[in-house]
Amino acid sequence: MAMNERAALNLWRRALASYVRTSDGDLTARQQAILMAVALSAGPHTVRGLATDLDLAKPAVTRAVDALEKLGFVRRRRDEHDLRSVIIERTVEGMTWLREFAELIIAAEAGEERKSIADAKPLDKNVAA
Repeated sequence: MAMNERAALNLWRRALASYVRTSDGDLTARQQAILMAVALSAGPHTVRGLATDLDLAKPAVTRAVDALEKLGFVRRRRDEHDLRSVIIERTVEGMTWLREFAELIIAAEAGEERKSIADAKPLDKNVAA
């Protein structure tokens, strides 16, 4: 059964409400979009490529990647074939965060609200892009 707009927004609201209650900080929508792009789409990923794919300015992507890297959710490494290029890669910590967030969405869809995420990594509230 297809979800209507109201149901979709209600699901998103419930998932986000659980998320902000279970974490010490939160990722911006831009950081979430970039983390999901790096984690869920085929790479390699560069700032230029992410900016193009997400239709964002390169400086905005750079700031978000800086914040994600501080959290340990992504890492940068030099491209072995083009040393001028830097590849953005997912990390175990970033994938753990995404899995936990996905669990919140699944719980919200089931009508459950999570009060905590076991072993959730607290986010630094001062990290924003």
